[in-house]
Amino acid sequence: MTLTEQTTERPEVRSVRRLTRPDPASRGRGGQRFLLVGLVLASAYSLFPVWWLIVAATKDRTALYQSNGLWFSGWHLWDNLQQVFTYQDGIFLRWTANSFLYAGVGSLGGTLIALATGYGLARFDFPGRNAIFACVVGSFLIPIALLTLPLYLLFSAIGMVDTPWAMLIPCLINPFSVYLAKVYTEATIPYELLEAARIDGAGELRIFFSIVLRMMTTGGATVFLLAFVNTWNAFFLPLTVLRGKENWTLNLGLYNWTGTRLESGIDLTGLVLTGALLSIVPMAIMMVAMRRYWRSGVTLGALK
Repeated sequence: MTLTEQTTERPEVRSVRRLTRPDPASRGRGGQRFLLVGLVLASAYSLFPVWWLIVAATKDRTALYQSNGLWFSGWHLWDNLQQVFTYQDGIFLRWTANSFLYAGVGSLGGTLIALATGYGLARFDFPGRNAIFACVVGSFLIPIALLTLPLYLLFSAIGMVDTPWAMLIPCLINPFSVYLAKVYTEATIPYELLEAARIDGAGELRIFFSIVLRMMTTGGATVFLLAFVNTWNAFFLPLTVLRGKENWTLNLGLYNWTGTRLESGIDLTGLVLTGALLSIVPMAIMMVAMRRYWRSGVTLGALK
């Protein structure tokens, strides 16, 4: 082999396979797609009854039974609304006012009581505090329907059956709202702030109404909304303690219209569906109006 051949000859270069780590972003895309599909299915499942209700409220009696239930067939919404508001001398408006009275006043008073009780359990040390809190948590195990008959017997003995008080008084006591208020107080109300207010000479009532309630706006809004929705959708309690039509709630009145077909042969299905559509409007407005409080509650932990 010559010198020239030795200098031009090169060793073989073996190909080396590089081991690369999988991209974390690509690894998480599968989970994101699965989560997105789950959210879409859950949203469709939740919105399907609302869509059917909106479509049904726009139809007349013939189209309600003979057309496609998931699509429009004519536009009779305004006629249906007029019939709902004028049927039986406008009793639907009276039921709406009753529902606002029971759900609004009862939930507002119940929220105030729950915030005060939760604040007391969270920031005051007194004998029996743990036992009281255990009773509050244990009361979750008792179904609300199980308490309806004892409430009826109690209100019947003191003459409150078929009065607004039979609906308002049970709304003032909600153990779950007390539990939420206690947890939120422990997360947002520091002991140092309360001690500083006491050193400045503020009384306990002034501390609660001037400091604690303002700092618990987000928690109070959540407690109020949950109580409002629960009272607005209540059925078994008003069915038991309310007798006269003038004191009925929306749910109880619409239920009575549903049974009218069996009793007198008059088909009020269109009125029931239109009234049911109107009954969800206040809750939707409440959700949108209190959205900013939820948003501030979500970002509270991040700001800390």
